[in-house]
Amino acid sequence: MTLDYLDFDYSEDADGTGTFDAMASVQPAQLVHLQAEVARVLAWAHAGFPGECQPLEDGGTWHYDLRGSQETSAPLALEFDAETSRLSATPGFAGAPRTTVCLTLSGSADFCAGFREAFGLD
Repeated sequence: MTLDYLDFDYSEDADGTGTFDAMASVQPAQLVHLQAEVARVLAWAHAGFPGECQPLEDGGTWHYDLRGSQETSAPLALEFDAETSRLSATPGFAGAPRTTVCLTLSGSADFCAGFREAFGLD
């Protein structure tokens, strides 16, 4: 399975727990595709390791953290008046909101190996 929006970084702690972190930020037209990709990743994890989604310190094999935010930005026209030595700012209209999704997956060595294989992560 290929990933088009989520680009995971991997780290591992001293106990061998692996962590995959990804963040993606999209315009409204891509949001449905990003949501589907996140759902595909989590569905794979739940299907491959059923009933094992809980913090590793509580006996789980894998766990995840999923967060999102939506924000708009508006351009700000800045002009400097050399005669008065003042700066003026004129706000523009807000554009379409961007949605940012952050997904962190942590797991055992077996989970991490399976995740790498399933999604072609090296």
